Amino acid sequence: MATTGPGRPPHLLVTVAPYTLLVLLAVFTTITNHADTGSLLINLGLCGATAVWMLVMFTLRPSRWGQPLAMGVFLTGLVLLSALLVLREAAFGFFTPAVYIYAFTVVRWPWRLTVVAATAVVAATAQASTVDKSSTLGLAITVIIVLLNLILMGGVAWFLRVDEKEGSQRDQALAELSRANHLLEATLAENAGLHQQLLTRAREAGILDERRRMAREIHDTLAQGLTGIITQLQAAEQLHEVPEQWQRPFAAVKSLARESLKEARRSVHALRPESLETARLSEALTGVADRWSQVNGLAVQVTTTGTVRPMAPEAEFAMLRTAQEALANVAKHARAGRVGVTLSYLEDTVALDVRDDGNGFDPAGGPAGGFGLTIMRQRIEALSGQLLIESEPGAGTGISASLPLPAGSPA
Repeated sequence: MATTGPGRPPHLLVTVAPYTLLVLLAVFTTITNHADTGSLLINLGLCGATAVWMLVMFTLRPSRWGQPLAMGVFLTGLVLLSALLVLREAAFGFFTPAVYIYAFTVVRWPWRLTVVAATAVVAATAQASTVDKSSTLGLAITVIIVLLNLILMGGVAWFLRVDEKEGSQRDQALAELSRANHLLEATLAENAGLHQQLLTRAREAGILDERRRMAREIHDTLAQGLTGIITQLQAAEQLHEVPEQWQRPFAAVKSLARESLKEARRSVHALRPESLETARLSEALTGVADRWSQVNGLAVQVTTTGTVRPMAPEAEFAMLRTAQEALANVAKHARAGRVGVTLSYLEDTVALDVRDDGNGFDPAGGPAGGFGLTIMRQRIEALSGQLLIESEPGAGTGISASLPLPAGSPA
C-alpha cells in the first residue's frame, strides 16, 4: 500500500521562517554569551553551517522537495546540526520548531515519525538542560520530559497523517465521482442515440405500413384502372382500325398509361424512377421532355449549365418530379408556344427552371387544380430547398426549384 505523502510545502514557511529563527537565536546567544570568544565563534560557525546546509540541500533545490531520499539526507543532517547546537547552547532548543516544520511538510510517512522522534529528543535535551541528572529524581524528570515531547509531537504527526489520509480519500472520492459523472454523461448520450434509433425505426415502420396501404389502394384502384384503360385501347385497336390522324395520340395515350402504371408501382416501393437508374438527371430530364413533346406536339428546349455534380438520389428524384409536374401544368393550363427546361449546377446548389410563354396566372390564387404546385413546394422544401413561382396573367410562367449540393461535392 502506498504511503501518504505531503503536498507542496508553504514557500515562506520553509524558506524564510527557519533562517529568521536561526538568526534571532544566533543574535540572542551572542548577546547572552559570557564564555570566551572561541566558544562564541564555534556557536556562530555551527549556525552558519546549519544555514548553509538548509540553503544548499533544500532552499536552492526545490526540485528535490518531493524526493524521499534527498529529503531524508537533508533532515538527518539538520537534526544532527540541531543536536550540536543544543549541546553547545540550550537556547538553540527553540530552533527545533523549524525542524518540525520540515518534518511535517516534506517527509513521507512513516519516516516522518522517525524525524519527529529524533527532533523531540533534541528539544527535550534542551528543555532538561538545567535539570540535575546526577540524582535519581533528575534522571526521572529528564526521562519524563523526553517522553512528553515524544508523545506530544508523535501525536501531532499521527493526527496530521490521519488528516492527509482523509484528504487523499476525499480526492479519490471526488475523482470517482468525476468518473461516474463522465460515465453517466456517456450513458445518457448513448441512450439518446438509442432513443433516436427507436424513433427512426418507428417512423420507418409507419412509413412501411403506409406504403403497404398505398400499395393495396393502388392495386385495387389506380393499377386496375390503368390496366383496364390499356386493355380497352388494345381491344379497340383489334376491333377497329385506328385512323391515321389518331394513331399518334392513340399510341401516346397507351404509352402514357403504361408509364404511369409502372411509375406508380415503383414510387410505392420507394424506388427511384427508372430513368434515373440508367441515366444522369440531365439525361432523365431530356427523356421526360421528349415524351412530353410527343404527347403534346410542342418541342421542349432542355439546357444544362455548369459542371455536373453528384446529388443524393432523393434530390434527383425531387427535381425530376418537379419538372414532370411543371410540364404537366403547362400542358393543362398554359397554351404555350415555347417551353424551356434549364438545369444549372452552381457552386453549392443545383437549380431547375421550367419556363413557358403561355397564359400565366396570379400566383396568389394559383391555377385551377393547383394542388400540384403545393406538392412541388413540399417536396423541395423537405430537402431544405426553395421553390419560386413567377407568373402573371398573359405573361407566361416560370417555376424555379433549387436544392443544396452535398458538402464537399467535387466540382
